[in-house]
Amino acid sequence: MITAVVGILGTLFAPLLQQRMTARQREEDARTEDRRRRFEERRTAYTAMNRASRQFHTLLKDALHRIRDDVYTDEDRVRLEEARRDYRDRYAEAQMIVPERVLEASRALNTVLAGIDAQAKRIDRGLQRDGETAAGALLELKEAEPRLATMRRIMREDLGILD
Repeated sequence: MITAVVGILGTLFAPLLQQRMTARQREEDARTEDRRRRFEERRTAYTAMNRASRQFHTLLKDALHRIRDDVYTDEDRVRLEEARRDYRDRYAEAQMIVPERVLEASRALNTVLAGIDAQAKRIDRGLQRDGETAAGALLELKEAEPRLATMRRIMREDLGILD
């Protein structure tokens, strides 16, 4: 009799147990998928931010060389402004999804790039402050290089890439 009761209860509870196990598996799969999606979002943001900041840095350096050599053109100005806007947009997008330590590194870089960009525009317009020159700005722009490297290293660490 006890065996029969246990058998009947087992038969009745088996579907419930199976349903509960299936629900747990679905929850785990959803969490795994969410982690993967967030990782991909960060990786995409890091790639875009790294590319845009390097492009802005390169065009800013080129602009300062051309300003110094007095061969800076409207086309150069447009290219630099497009790079600056792309950099600003990637930075703004990243602010919504990246960890604070990445934002701190990008802020440090942004401080240098924005300052040199403003300086280059003043020099180009003939409104430079005392002591501001294209050659001096090029030297100051070198501060951006270790900050670019630091930002990239922190991004890679966040993605689990350790050298």
